[in-house]
Amino acid sequence: MIYKVQRFIEKHSLLNTNDKVLVALSGGADSVALLVALRKLGYRCEAMHCNFHLRGTESDRDEQFVTALCKRLEVELHIIHFDTAEYASKHRISIEMAARELRYAAFEEKRKAIGATCIAVAHHRDDSAETLLLNLTRGTGIKGLRGIQPKNGNIVRPLLCAGREDIMEYLKWRGEGFVTDSTNLTTDYTRNKIRLEIIPKLREINPSVLESINATAQRLSEAELIYRKAVEEAIARVKEGNRIDIRKLKAEVAPATLIHEMLSPLGFNSSIIADIASSLDSDSGKRFCGGAWLAVKDRDTLIITANSNGLIIEEKLPEEGCLETPTGLLSVEEKPFDGNIPKEQCIACLDIDTLQLPLTLRNARKGDRFKPFGMRGTKLVSDYLTDRKKSIIEKQQQLVVADAKGEIAWLVGERPAAPFCVGKNTKKVLCLKWQRR
Repeated sequence: MIYKVQRFIEKHSLLNTNDKVLVALSGGADSVALLVALRKLGYRCEAMHCNFHLRGTESDRDEQFVTALCKRLEVELHIIHFDTAEYASKHRISIEMAARELRYAAFEEKRKAIGATCIAVAHHRDDSAETLLLNLTRGTGIKGLRGIQPKNGNIVRPLLCAGREDIMEYLKWRGEGFVTDSTNLTTDYTRNKIRLEIIPKLREINPSVLESINATAQRLSEAELIYRKAVEEAIARVKEGNRIDIRKLKAEVAPATLIHEMLSPLGFNSSIIADIASSLDSDSGKRFCGGAWLAVKDRDTLIITANSNGLIIEEKLPEEGCLETPTGLLSVEEKPFDGNIPKEQCIACLDIDTLQLPLTLRNARKGDRFKPFGMRGTKLVSDYLTDRKKSIIEKQQQLVVADAKGEIAWLVGERPAAPFCVGKNTKKVLCLKWQRR
């Protein structure tokens, strides 16, 4: 039992003894045990301590403790100070989230600076069980029920198979001290309530509840691999680019789950995703906002597109040069007509003598009409786009170039208007080229 912590690290090793390891050192029992065990096992270690200045003199005490510990163990120590409260206020996040963002960013920066292979953090088996219970109370999918994972990118957790009691026994045998974060002894934070109140109650039902929870988490981790493969295959069947085929989606075993897997990573919350799932049989035109993204139902297709927040473009074109917009770049060039007419839809060559300058680049509006080159009479822009089988999103994003009288000279990226096209008497052309972002 005495060597259990070291045996756990050796048996479930995520490290190579030749690697340099940056150890996250708070001064708490788990981080001290991690550093001591890695040193005893011959790993090349450097340590890093974050002082978040949240607990007054206690924060300074922790810094003094880890400084003395590393000096005795002959481990190089890096200390960084944060104004955590200011960071949390500036970014409008909780103190817990602020501390997490600050420390992991600092760890990664230091890892690169010292050439370490990985960052070792001291999460253990009990932390993983608490995480599963915390996610369960908040609502989660199979991924959230896996607990804490042993490896995530450059982060490794060598103690994940050891429990809190194993760690305390190891430190006692080694004669190592540690410091206690007083906030861990209060129930001000949800995780502490789970540790101090919920888990003791569960132990009354099953004394080995933490082992049971972690065994379940391990089985769910393996099941998640199967689930993930099935989801990826299903998404490939129903989604092409930014378009989801609703008929194919509805033929899948769990359409709502697939929608969640596709849209949740983009920022759509559970409530909006549920609304989208229930609207699959509704009329076209429904829009759902997920922060930086929009989901728009267009007939039998769900289109995912960047949310422009109703962006209105109305800009005067320069006589020559470029006009940059949030959605693309329009270049303008005046030159003699040499008889060549580009066939690319992104380029329009207009007879400059037919235009009333200046020209304006703007969104297509309801009721806009133009006379498409090669067609008889005028046509509503909306009807033209419908005939071209453009989606609702594409219609909303359509731009036009209009002259000073408001006449549409070019349906950008589509077709120029007949009255402004080059002909046998054209001497100079205004060449417009659109490059979408």
